[in-house]
Amino acid sequence: MKTEPRIAVCSRSFSRNKVLREELLQRCGNVRFNDEGVNLQGENLADFISGCEMAIIGLEVVNRQLLDRLPELKVISKYGVGLDMIDFDAMRAHGVRFGWTGGVNRRSVAELVIAFAIVMLRQVSRANQELLGGKWIQPIGGCITGRTVGIIGCGHVGKDLVSLLRAFDCVILAHDIRDYSDFYADNGVEPVGLDSLLGRSDIVTLHVPLDSSTRGILSAERLAIMRPTSILINTARGGLVDEQALKEMLQDGRLVGAASDVFSVEPPENSELLRLPNFFGTPHIGGSSEEAILAMGRAAISGLTNNQIPTGNLA
Repeated sequence: MKTEPRIAVCSRSFSRNKVLREELLQRCGNVRFNDEGVNLQGENLADFISGCEMAIIGLEVVNRQLLDRLPELKVISKYGVGLDMIDFDAMRAHGVRFGWTGGVNRRSVAELVIAFAIVMLRQVSRANQELLGGKWIQPIGGCITGRTVGIIGCGHVGKDLVSLLRAFDCVILAHDIRDYSDFYADNGVEPVGLDSLLGRSDIVTLHVPLDSSTRGILSAERLAIMRPTSILINTARGGLVDEQALKEMLQDGRLVGAASDVFSVEPPENSELLRLPNFFGTPHIGGSSEEAILAMGRAAISGLTNNQIPTGNLA
């Protein structure tokens, strides 16, 4: 008689969601949830997964040291879309299969970008803080309509963002190492080099994965190409941007504003950046809409059975 596989759900968000718990338990009754809400890393992550054949992970780090300790683990399914925490070489070496669906949170992230753009352009955060401080000051902002928006990375989220920006009659520039010429032509998007995008855009928004080719893609030198009146938005990964250089540019008025949902270290340690009046930050909530959580969770459940040994570029 075939026994049910043992499944470890490492993600705190998945474990808290009643709908996802019920749907997973309908498929398999032998599930260990992260009910303590522990941030599982390293040794405690290995202890939590130990004895299980399958695991659902969120932002947990999967590396060779972890897999060495988990000989029974056969499948890892990803809750979410970011892949920078996973060592695929180690997974291949251990013969561990991977379940993942790209783009399942794209609308949630794309809408947050629109929210960030409006918050920064209309100086919403500053107006709120001054109102709370007893001041009745009405800052003059600007509209997103008609602005030039530069999208760095036109994959799942980038394409979805294009569809939203069309309602605002924006001029849309895009930079990507992949050839999306048909999509660009169909949607009025102008493909450009990265430096050209940075120099021409009113709003620059990042939508690339974090890997060896993109880490620090917006260095101090690249940030300096941006116009002083432009705004930087990052809802992708913190390691893409030189945060120290960004802080100095915001302090000196070389950049009018920036908004970020992600940081190089999370929770962020650069309190000076967080406190700047022209910076707006959120705690990695891009995929934290109810709709995105269900979509990501259902994709992770599906990945327990629909998976493969990871090969090539999954993004």
